[in-house]
Amino acid sequence: MDQIKFLAQVPKITGVLEGEGNLSLPGDQSGTLLEKVISNVIGVMTIVAIIYFAFQVIFAGYGLMSANDDAQKIKQNTQKITQGIIGLIVVIAAVFLARLLGTLLGIDNVLNINDWITNTITP
Repeated sequence: MDQIKFLAQVPKITGVLEGEGNLSLPGDQSGTLLEKVISNVIGVMTIVAIIYFAFQVIFAGYGLMSANDDAQKIKQNTQKITQGIIGLIVVIAAVFLARLLGTLLGIDNVLNINDWITNTITP
C-alpha cells in the first residue's frame, strides 16, 4: 500500500515552489500569481484614490466659488477639501509604511511574496 507523505515528512523543500490547481501553470512559481494580484489591486486603488481626490478638490472649489458668502456652503466645501487631503495623505502614507515595514523586516520588495517565502522556508 502506498504511503502518504505529509509536508512535515518531506526531508527538504526545494528552492522553487510550485502551485497546485487551476491557478498554477507547470513550472510556475506559486507566489507569482498572488504577487501580481496584490500589486495590481494596490496600484489600481492608489490611482482611484488620486482621481477621487482630484474630483473632490475640483467640485469643492467650484462649490466655494458658487457659495455666495453662504457660511454653511463654505464650511461644507472646505471640509470636503480637508477630507480629500487627509485621504490622499493616508493613501501615500500606506504605501510608504508598507515599504518601511518591508525594509525593517528585511524584505527587499514587500510584494515579491515568492522570494520572501523561498528565502524564509529554505535554509
